[in-house]
Amino acid sequence: MTAPLRFDSLDAAVDFLYSRIDGPLHLGAPLGLGKPHRLLNAIYARAERETARPLHLYTALSLDPPGSGSGLEGRFLAPFVQRHFGADFPRLRYVEALKRNALPAHIEIEEFYLQSGALLNAAASQRRYASLNYTHVARALADRGVNAVVQKVAADPTGSARLSLSCNTDLTFDAIDAIVARGLPRPLLIAEVDPQLPWLGGSAAVDADFFDAVVLPPPPYPALFGLPRQPVSDADYAIGFYASTLVRDGGTLQIGIGTLADALCHALVLRHTDNAAYLRVVRALGIEVAEETAPPLGAAPLRGDLAGDRNAKAPVAPLGAAPLRGDLAGDRNAKAPVAPLGPFFVGLFGCSEMINEGFRRLVEVGVIKRKVVDDLELMRRLREDTASADDRARLEREGEFLQGGFYLGSPDFYAWLRALPEAQRRGIGMRRISEVNELYGGNETLERLQRRDARFFNSCMMATALGAAVSDTLDDGRVVSGVGGQYNFVAMAHALPDARSVLMLRATRESAGEVRSNLVWNYAQTTIPRHLRDVYVTEYGIADLRGKTDEDCIRAMAAVAEAGAGVALRLTAMRHGKLPTHTPQPHSRNTPQHLREVLAPFRADGSLPDYPLGSDFSAVEQRLVKALGWLKAHTATRAAKLRTLLRALAAPSSAADPDAMQRMGLHAPRGLGERLQARLLRLGLRETA
Repeated sequence: MTAPLRFDSLDAAVDFLYSRIDGPLHLGAPLGLGKPHRLLNAIYARAERETARPLHLYTALSLDPPGSGSGLEGRFLAPFVQRHFGADFPRLRYVEALKRNALPAHIEIEEFYLQSGALLNAAASQRRYASLNYTHVARALADRGVNAVVQKVAADPTGSARLSLSCNTDLTFDAIDAIVARGLPRPLLIAEVDPQLPWLGGSAAVDADFFDAVVLPPPPYPALFGLPRQPVSDADYAIGFYASTLVRDGGTLQIGIGTLADALCHALVLRHTDNAAYLRVVRALGIEVAEETAPPLGAAPLRGDLAGDRNAKAPVAPLGAAPLRGDLAGDRNAKAPVAPLGPFFVGLFGCSEMINEGFRRLVEVGVIKRKVVDDLELMRRLREDTASADDRARLEREGEFLQGGFYLGSPDFYAWLRALPEAQRRGIGMRRISEVNELYGGNETLERLQRRDARFFNSCMMATALGAAVSDTLDDGRVVSGVGGQYNFVAMAHALPDARSVLMLRATRESAGEVRSNLVWNYAQTTIPRHLRDVYVTEYGIADLRGKTDEDCIRAMAAVAEAGAGVALRLTAMRHGKLPTHTPQPHSRNTPQHLREVLAPFRADGSLPDYPLGSDFSAVEQRLVKALGWLKAHTATRAAKLRTLLRALAAPSSAADPDAMQRMGLHAPRGLGERLQARLLRLGLRETA
């Protein structure tokens, strides 16, 4: 291959693209962080002018900072967005057009995963969404005849001519291979070098001539898109701690993103660094831990006696390592054998499509540390405990403890990647999505040895009583996010003999001031079909559905629903002949109030902090987040808004948290509107102090 053309001008790179491609542009761009925002904006500007040259962009997860909004939300967000993302952050122009429903007719944007909830009302996005498993996207790109790919890359800090795909090795290699295998020309490849992007070597690094052109735009260089870290609720923590009991030392870990994943990671960190505190939380949630068992490595047998209505407390860590003995009649999964819940001696191997904030923390404290190598015979010797000293030296030297297809996180996360010592950096392998998300990428036997005792944790929006999951689409067909890799990991959990898929969800949600159950009898859309049902976790426990009958699934799901919803599920099942008509309705303590009481001591002693993985908000902003959250919940309906406003007007007007009032520009309100906002904010601050 010849050396790539070098440009220091975005317009020159766009000229090159248009000169090399005849007719319509079928352009591919990575999801998330690897999308070259400035180059894409320059291409979009050119496409807007050249109406005779259609532009078809194929991508996913087009990240866009939140808008400033209005009222109290706007007062909070505007300064935060400018500080966190930077005043010069290049918002994607096509996303702005999509949100305004103003995309030109000759420009088409097709995504297979959307920024969660951001494009529900964008008609073009909803029409041109492609529902694809992550591992099938490369094939779809070949079907579309992609003729160019643009990607953000990192330059080698040592000064070599090599480039790193860094944050997005997920689809580029697979897509090029699929396109060429179809007999189509290799797509034109243009790299935009971003000096802010962390360098990762290994399989992420390529020679510069992998690309046809490389552009290094002039400074200043905008900050990388940072996901603001959100506070973790009581429900999130309960889900995270229940889920953490399913993880076996020496196993494999995959996690998603969001506060449920944050809570799970914190639980695993606490289990490793302060096992006594971890076990106190676990016991408070109702999992029985024998008092006499707390050795340093945590060989603590747990007994999950679910007499009553607490299926949540039964199938803990082994979940496949040993047969579960479960008499589910009467909602009992009695005394299922459970693995130790001590610190991680062997450690975990991280294998996840996305590397994020939680993995950073797990690496820092030594939970993620089990290494693997791409050598079948060596991995066999390790399993059989016949590895030599040379084998172990090679494992230490060449092994990887964390593999992923893309990464995305906070500014702190990117700083951590940039500052990693070289020996530790080598332990992170950025791989093709076909390697990470499935077993059938060409070396299944090796991957089975590497991914022992795998636990695949993902989130869903809702689940049915019969075990189907709703993760990406509303009942009217509008897409919230996308399938992504969730189906891949569920299927892989069933393909690996000792793996489990764990879908985490909150038992309820609030919509328009009404609390609704997320465990439903049925739903118009599903992401994971019922025949792949495995493990569900809510804040009220764990429901093990693998291989169970419909009757037992319904009992298990009702047992981890909010109390009233559990009753409704059982009654519906009786009407449809799925439960005996004499099924009792046991008393349930599955209520938010009871959960708050259970976790309150651990909130107070610092075991369960609001921001377990760090915060992007100042201390004042953290107090404001709580206050604004309270106000949102108490003004969701017209009646609730009126009650809250009357309370605010009746409350004393004395200063409440002057620093917070100053931050919101309401320390000296002017006019009726600002005075009302100030009174509401003071009420929210008092209620959440």
